Amino acid sequence: MPYQPKGRTFDEFAAGETFTTASRTITEADVVNFAGLSGDFNPLHTDAEAAKGTIFKERIAHGMLVASVATGLANALGIFEGTTLALLQVTHKFTGPVKFGDTVHMEMVVAEKKETAKPDRGILILKNVVRNQAGASVLEGEWTVMMRRGAKTA
Repeated sequence: MPYQPKGRTFDEFAAGETFTTASRTITEADVVNFAGLSGDFNPLHTDAEAAKGTIFKERIAHGMLVASVATGLANALGIFEGTTLALLQVTHKFTGPVKFGDTVHMEMVVAEKKETAKPDRGILILKNVVRNQAGASVLEGEWTVMMRRGAKTA
């Protein structure tokens, strides 16, 4: 049996619709693994003694790690599974630190739906805010996503 997409199509999203993801705690292991994967060994993230001399007074997670976790949290909602055609653009504004042990979740709003010249696809503009366990914004941004329209065929 061929794969059957489970996500929503473009037409199933509504402008103004809001989604809230599950939460995830950012661990030291996450930061170490991300540093190894990305090659970003900035002492702000990987050197506890050096980080004591920063404005944060301790190591913090990479901003791009938090952005990557946000994509995973969004995908865990299931609304994009098999119906996303392309991620066209992403913007990030890092609004606060994520410390080891912080628990983050994302709130996502369908800000805009755009028709395309092709009838089998449409564009969603999604505004995102990642918040920590205290509700403080740590990352804000926007995703532009091309979504499948019509029947959910693989």
